[in-house]
Amino acid sequence: MLETKENPVNQKVLEEMYAKGMHLGYSPTSRHPQMSKYIFGTRSGLEIFDLEKTVDCLSVAKEFVKNLGKEKKTILFAGTKKEAMAFSEKAAVEIGMPYVRERWLGGTLTNFSEIKKRINHLIDLKKKMASGELDKYTKKEKSQTDKKIKKLDRYLGGMEGLERMPSAIIVVDPKHEKIGVDEAVCMGIPVVAIMSSDCDPRDINYPVPANDSSSTSIEYFISEIVKAYKEGLAAAQEAATLSPQVAEKAAEIKN
Repeated sequence: MLETKENPVNQKVLEEMYAKGMHLGYSPTSRHPQMSKYIFGTRSGLEIFDLEKTVDCLSVAKEFVKNLGKEKKTILFAGTKKEAMAFSEKAAVEIGMPYVRERWLGGTLTNFSEIKKRINHLIDLKKKMASGELDKYTKKEKSQTDKKIKKLDRYLGGMEGLERMPSAIIVVDPKHEKIGVDEAVCMGIPVVAIMSSDCDPRDINYPVPANDSSSTSIEYFISEIVKAYKEGLAAAQEAATLSPQVAEKAAEIKN
């Protein structure tokens, strides 16, 4: 599986993925029928992903994310699985994107206007707390407000910067994030997801078949997505820098 002599670059990538444990799926009895095309074989009771196909799928997903970066589009990270929480949050913060860490609230996408009101309410309460505006209230009232802020922040804090519907969502384990994926499908929002052998890829626009329970595998996937988005941002910045020069050159040629 790791022998790709024709493509030494892929060989290095395959070996890195293998070392991260991305090739490991679940037992054959857990496999979703639609994932069969991504399976290479079985070892020690576990299904093994064909990492060459994983590389291809990840490349397609990264190209999509890179284009989003070029257009400075918003992507929403959904990683409420315990193995994914820290990585999703860190990645989102790194590129200034919103994220869902604790639990996906029903209606996040399908009832976005209402969710946005709650996010704005959280932001308003935080501002009032920071400015001392709440000092005029009793100790009990301030305590109640503080508890309310903490509760809202737990579920909505990662989405404070979400001004409009995202252009895509990045998911770790679509089976675990079923509510979020269903909402994205309903709203026509593309889904990029790392998914193991027990998941259904049919509703996923950019499936990446790989181990979605290993922290090293998840970290690799998310870091590649972040890298792709940054490449898109860099390309957009370079194009913006060159545009005036190109226009000036074109004007000189015309004259």
